[in-house]
Amino acid sequence: QVQLVESGGGLVQAGGSLRLSCAASGRTFNINSMGWYRQAPGKQRELVATIATDGSTNYVDFAKGRFTISRDNAKNTVYLQMNSLKPEDTAVYYCNALQRTDWPPVNVPYWGQGTQVTVSS
Repeated sequence: QVQLVESGGGLVQAGGSLRLSCAASGRTFNINSMGWYRQAPGKQRELVATIATDGSTNYVDFAKGRFTISRDNAKNTVYLQMNSLKPEDTAVYYCNALQRTDWPPVNVPYWGQGTQVTVSS
């Protein structure tokens, strides 16, 4: 089992910045991709960004140029630096980790409890 604990959410004015952190603990071997998702009230959970073990990243369009995902493999921690925040970025942000199992060879997803980000106009 992998436990994920997010931190860093809060209330910020539009145009401000926040940095989210997510620390993985437990049986953290074979964690491949880690990432951030978000869910706004009344909407489905959506991808924000992912980062692989080798540091390669993937961003959805709304995150490009404003958000930066990074990872410290030694600490099993992933970060999301969010700049130029907008009211529409208001959501609960969830950390995700994919762990590769030996057999069957599949990626098992783990989720954190979420951290609230509120951007005021």
